[in-house]
Amino acid sequence: MTDQQNQGPARKHGGDTEQHRRQRGKNLAVLAALFAFVAIIYVVAMVRMSGGTFP
Repeated sequence: MTDQQNQGPARKHGGDTEQHRRQRGKNLAVLAALFAFVAIIYVVAMVRMSGGTFP
């Protein structure tokens, strides 16, 4: 068999399968959670360094 036959169904340029769309959604959710976590850590650090008087 050739390499072309082993790759499975071909996609049109720019098209995504449902699996790729779901994975992208999961990746964006993880990214949002990571940014939220970093923001919380930043705010807590600023409050601790300012002695609790963060505006």
